[in-house]
Amino acid sequence: MTTQLQPVDHELIEAAAHLARTRCRGDNHTIASAARARDGRIVTGVNAYHFTGGPCAELVLIGAAATQGVYELDTIVAVGDRERGVVPPCGRCRQVLLDYFPSVKVIVGEGEGVRSVLITDLLPASYVWADHQPDAE
Repeated sequence: MTTQLQPVDHELIEAAAHLARTRCRGDNHTIASAARARDGRIVTGVNAYHFTGGPCAELVLIGAAATQGVYELDTIVAVGDRERGVVPPCGRCRQVLLDYFPSVKVIVGEGEGVRSVLITDLLPASYVWADHQPDAE
C-alpha cells in the first residue's frame, strides 16, 4: 500500500474537538466528526451510540451534510470525547465513505503523527459499490 499524504486540515480537527468537548456528554454521544465540503463549508455530526449498533459520527455527518445540500466532501475527521484525540473510522464507515466520496481525504493518527490520507489508502483492494452497478441510461 502506498499512502498518499495530503495536507492536514487542522481547522477540521479543532471543529470536531470543540464539538466533542461541548456536545458529547454521557455514553450516547462519544465521538464527533467534522468534514469540509468542496465549497469550503464545515459540516459536523456526533455518533448516536446504542447497544443495537447506532450510527457512527461519520454516518450522522453524511446525513447532516445532505440536509444542508452538501454532496461533495473533501476531508473528514473524527475526534473522541474526553480529549481522546483523532479516532480513525471503523470498517463500515470506511466502506461508506469510499462509496459516497471515493476521493475524500481522511485525517488519522495521533498527536504529532496526525496525517491526511485518501480513503482508498485506508481501504485498499476494496469493493467499490458504484463499479458494480449497471449503467443507468
